[in-house]
Amino acid sequence: MKEWIEVVQNMLDWIESHLSEGRMLNSLSDEMGYSPYYCSVLFHDVTKTTIKAYASARRLACAAADIRDTEERILDIAVKYGYSSQEALSRAFREQFGCTPAAYRRNPVPIKLQPAKTVLFPDYFEGERIKKMEQKRLFVRVEHIPAHKYLGIWEEKAANYCDMWKYHDCDEVCGLVSSMEKAAHPIVTPHTAGWKKENGKKIYFYGTGVPLDYEGPVPEGFTLREFPESDYLVFGYPCFDFLSENVDVMTAVEDLAWHYDPADMGYEWNEDVCQDYQRHYPEAFGYQVLRPVKKIK
Repeated sequence: MKEWIEVVQNMLDWIESHLSEGRMLNSLSDEMGYSPYYCSVLFHDVTKTTIKAYASARRLACAAADIRDTEERILDIAVKYGYSSQEALSRAFREQFGCTPAAYRRNPVPIKLQPAKTVLFPDYFEGERIKKMEQKRLFVRVEHIPAHKYLGIWEEKAANYCDMWKYHDCDEVCGLVSSMEKAAHPIVTPHTAGWKKENGKKIYFYGTGVPLDYEGPVPEGFTLREFPESDYLVFGYPCFDFLSENVDVMTAVEDLAWHYDPADMGYEWNEDVCQDYQRHYPEAFGYQVLRPVKKIK
């Protein structure tokens, strides 16, 4: 199975750049150099879904994002993503999300969007990684986050990102979070995850920040909590290559964050009131762990 991971990741990347094509199996087969049947079998073995089902779900998710975030005509969006007509898009949209595209544009409630899949992770290259991470690029700075609410799942059995998906459907949760972008907090953005201390135990959570005045729907399984304003110490490392450096970067940042003495900067931890945040966007701005602090009196 392992030797085909890269092939399937290439398939996923190709599909993402050809979502406007209605029938893509033969074109994908020509691009990969394998028969349509073999491509279908490999794809299903690795992703547990079919090429047709995945491409259709991604096409609909991207159309939904455009409906939510732009003023393009729904007809133009339908054509852009390979639908035969506006009616075809509306029919698929209603069947999947329970409302019409026009109704969603007026009121973009949380819906289950299919996120782009990734099957190629750093552990695939374990033992072969080129360690390029530079300790001198680690940083610590102060950031203020105003009072806000957080809409997410706090999983008592999870201690980190990978643990979270042992108990929840990753595609379903991430899709719901992605659909919240228009209502999200400008600082605690969608997919900002982290840890909260409860009863002496650190548990992992995943979701999105929302403004303090948010009173919109709360998806099933999610909870809405409110947090006061606070300063945070941001421990981070700037942009890096996910496949070759992720393990080393995350290890170094978290080691710095969890062993740091805030008194060196005139602070003490404020984790009894606020929660720790985790930002992970390797190609955009890197990896960060944020721990709440207050000035020492």
